[in-house]
Amino acid sequence: MNETIKEKDWVLLYFNKKRHYIYRVTETKVNLNEGIVHLDKLLGKRYGDIEKTHLGVPFRILKPTIMDIILEKFTRKTQVIYPKDLGYIILKAGIGPGSNVLEAGTGSGVLTAIIANFVRPNGKVLTFEIRKDLYELAIKNIKKLGLETYVRFHQADIREAEIDTDIDAIILDLPDPWNVICKISHFLKIGGRIICFLPTINQIEKTYLALKEKGFIMIEASELLERKYELKKNAIRPKTLMRGHTGYIISAVKLLHI
Repeated sequence: MNETIKEKDWVLLYFNKKRHYIYRVTETKVNLNEGIVHLDKLLGKRYGDIEKTHLGVPFRILKPTIMDIILEKFTRKTQVIYPKDLGYIILKAGIGPGSNVLEAGTGSGVLTAIIANFVRPNGKVLTFEIRKDLYELAIKNIKKLGLETYVRFHQADIREAEIDTDIDAIILDLPDPWNVICKISHFLKIGGRIICFLPTINQIEKTYLALKEKGFIMIEASELLERKYELKKNAIRPKTLMRGHTGYIISAVKLLHI
């Protein structure tokens, strides 16, 4: 049986492939090209139900994914890590319920939110961001998802971190991770994973050498490319435009007590 919609739940109002909207269910109304939708009247409905605007235009109530909400509702001041890379980072780092993750480069909080969603109910994300404006923005964004309970926000340089928790994984989205690895690798458990997201290829060698110097093993560098397809009857083909390079991902496993 489909889940009942409650106050403050997120809903995706689906009219067609090109027109759909994401809102949080409150007592407000929204004015769309298709007509007015009173969000409070969705309370008690079920995901999958069909409703109509005041103009009689039908729409389907769907439950958005966390990525739908992030892409639609997060305020972003910086370049974010795309879904194709986010999923790989989570899997490569071995992050799951109960994991304690150290992150540097919070930015707008996209990766932070995804990690927080995976580590709950017993895990934590300890995230560090130097810029005050991004630190405050990330807190605001993650509160939209109700995930702030699983995040410890720090406006500070990760190199000055004092951690009192055993760390299962470290994720670095920084321009110079090679200058950071030597300062924080001792927080990571033996067998724990470190992941660095790097926008340019010349950063890979410096990061690799820093990891090797600290005794990390299974060091790998990867790049993921995503190509979507045009779906039409008797005419399925790759789309003309694609999102190619977004960044390089370098991963490694801690072997030694450092």
